[in-house]
Amino acid sequence: MPLADLPKIAHSQSHQFFLMAGPCAIEGEEMALRIAEKVKSVTDALSIPYIFKGSFKKANRSRLDSFTGIGDEKALKILEKVGNTFEVPTVTDIHSEEDASMASAYVDILQVPAFLVRQTDLLVAAAKTKKFVNLKKGQFMSPESMQFAVQKIKESNNQNVWITDRGTQFGYQDLIVDFRGIPTMKKFAPTVLDVTHSLQQPNQSSGVSGGRPESIETIARAGIVTGVDGLFLETHFDPSSAKSDASNMLDLQYLESLLTRLSNLRSFVKEKL
Repeated sequence: MPLADLPKIAHSQSHQFFLMAGPCAIEGEEMALRIAEKVKSVTDALSIPYIFKGSFKKANRSRLDSFTGIGDEKALKILEKVGNTFEVPTVTDIHSEEDASMASAYVDILQVPAFLVRQTDLLVAAAKTKKFVNLKKGQFMSPESMQFAVQKIKESNNQNVWITDRGTQFGYQDLIVDFRGIPTMKKFAPTVLDVTHSLQQPNQSSGVSGGRPESIETIARAGIVTGVDGLFLETHFDPSSAKSDASNMLDLQYLESLLTRLSNLRSFVKEKL
C-alpha cells in the first residue's frame, strides 16, 4: 500500500479492512523480513492493505529482566528496511518525546501505547512529526474519553490520526472488548481493533502476561461485524519462542486461512449493509 493511500484506507473508502500486523518486538532482521514477506504475500492475494508492525523497543515491561529490544537505532533501521523492501508503511510504538523525533525518521506511523495515551506532551510531539498517529485506547479509559486524545493530535495541526481499541481492564487479570465502543470511537477517528492484545491476561504472578489466542478469530469476527476500519494483530512463525507477548500472538501458519474467512465476512457485511 503506497503511503499516499493511507488517508483513504483509514477512512474506510476501501471495500476491505486494512491490517496492521507483525511481531510484538523487532528481535532481528531475518525474523522481521521473514514475517513481513509472509504477511505481504497473504494480504496481496486478498487485496488487504497492509501495514507492518514491530516495536523498536518495549518500555512497558513488568520485570526488569524482560526483553526490551536489540538497540533503538538497530531496530529502527530494520523497520525502515522492511518498509523499503516490501513497499509497505510501517508502524512502531513510542514512549517519549525523544522517541517521536527519532522514530519518525524511519517509520510512517507512530503508535502511542495504551498506558501513555493521556500524556499530552507525548501526543503533541507525535503530532508535530506530521506522521500518522495511532492512539491505543487505554484499558482504563471509556470510548467517549478517546475524543480528547484525538483532539490533542488534531489541534496540533495533524489530521492523520486513528484509534485502536485493545480491550478494557476486567478485574486484575483479564481484558474484555466492549463492542459498543467501536461505533462511538468511529465518530472521532477511524477505528482499529487490536485483536491479540485484547486477549491478553495481564498482571500474572509470574510477571509475564498470559493470553487466550484460541479466541483470536472470535474477537476478529466480532470486530468486522461491528464495522472496524482495520484490524491489528501480532504474529510470529514460532510464538512460543517470541521474546515478547508470546502467549497471545497468532501463529503465522494460520494467518492465510484466518484472513480469508475475515475477508469473506467483510464482503458479506458490506454487501448487506
